[in-house]
Amino acid sequence: MTKISFEIQQQIIQCFGLCFHYKDTVVSFMQTSGVPNDLILKWKSEPKFVWAKNVINELNKTENGRLIIRRIATEFYKMKNIPDEVQDRDRGLDALRKLKRLIGDTQQNKVNETLNNSYHRSRQEMKIQLRQQLLQKIEELKTEYYSLFSSDNPQERGYRLEKIVANLFRINDIDYHDSYRNRTNTQQLDGYFRFEGFDYLVEIKWEKNPVNSPKIASLKQKVDTKLTSTRGLFLSINGFRDEVIQDFSNKDAKILFMDGQELAYILENRISLYEALKVKIIGASKTGNPNVSIINQE
Repeated sequence: MTKISFEIQQQIIQCFGLCFHYKDTVVSFMQTSGVPNDLILKWKSEPKFVWAKNVINELNKTENGRLIIRRIATEFYKMKNIPDEVQDRDRGLDALRKLKRLIGDTQQNKVNETLNNSYHRSRQEMKIQLRQQLLQKIEELKTEYYSLFSSDNPQERGYRLEKIVANLFRINDIDYHDSYRNRTNTQQLDGYFRFEGFDYLVEIKWEKNPVNSPKIASLKQKVDTKLTSTRGLFLSINGFRDEVIQDFSNKDAKILFMDGQELAYILENRISLYEALKVKIIGASKTGNPNVSIINQE
């Protein structure tokens, strides 16, 4: 049986160390994955990273052990969240997402290297089912988004648009917080999310005309009052005035722009949300342009 890749095994160890707080939770997870109890208890007194590393190394010695490693990977892949008691949730969620991406990439290219033959069919069926569920959810969001164009109630339309954006992030496994006010009630934000180590404040506008610079300046002021790792994402359904791009094309702006056409592009599944954000971020980093288009990037 082909061993699961070294990179995935190392990320499994990272997940054991970062996705759990209590050791009893680790014990339960290992038992669910089929790890023998004597092997679980042998290194339980060690730190979680060392404990997991020793268990993985021992499992690699036998064919049945390598099957158990695959079961461990599958259990992590099925996790939707990490326990509430984990202190550094951001690091834990980042580690889990990275493992899922590694497993997904491996399954896409060389399924037989990550899953044994007995689990191949069920694993593929589950992957197809999850993919179909994701596409169905995105299709539902797209239908709702297009229905908003016939709405004659701007307030209701804006509220529903915020919900569409929030759900789009969540079904793509990006932790998203709905609109809120700060503790002093001086700033209202349409949303917040964390992506690859940076915090993003979200502003969403559906106005008759393209957004002007003062509207962007309002979001920039909110970003500037937060930590240096804070950035902004401004979604304007009807786009931006020409001078806005020039006014905020500099290293200090830290605001990414997205319009309604680009949102539709994502909802039509022509590019994933993750890929769209990467295009925006890399483009802004290379050129200083906060409005790099995601169209035709697939």
